[in-house]
Amino acid sequence: MEGYRFKLEMKVRDYECDIQGVVNNANYQHYLEHARHEFLESIGGSFSRMHGQGMDPMVSKITLEYKRPLRGGDRFVVCINMLRKGAKLVFLQDIYNLADSALVLKGEVEVVCLKNGRLTRGEMFDELFGSFLIAK
Repeated sequence: MEGYRFKLEMKVRDYECDIQGVVNNANYQHYLEHARHEFLESIGGSFSRMHGQGMDPMVSKITLEYKRPLRGGDRFVVCINMLRKGAKLVFLQDIYNLADSALVLKGEVEVVCLKNGRLTRGEMFDELFGSFLIAK
């Protein structure tokens, strides 16, 4: 779990689990999104402020690779790295179970930026996240 730009610890709530007692697959996207929002706030960013300036980052693609399930009460950490891929910002997000440090999920979330409704080259990403971007 070393080498990530941002980490957020969380806990599985029972209502996030399905009848089999594991986290429903849709909830993993919520975990990843919540971590991205917390990261943005941690560096002084705000989606509502960006929207007010006509800038709207939008998810364009999500790829998830499930490794093992989380269960009710499990504590876990969502880890984030970021890189640029053309006009896109790519969040590389991994989830680890804190009980045994096992990898639970590998996620890749591609984000584009609209300015006043038009696709940009992602200049805002460099301004906002430049020092956090990794080389790949």
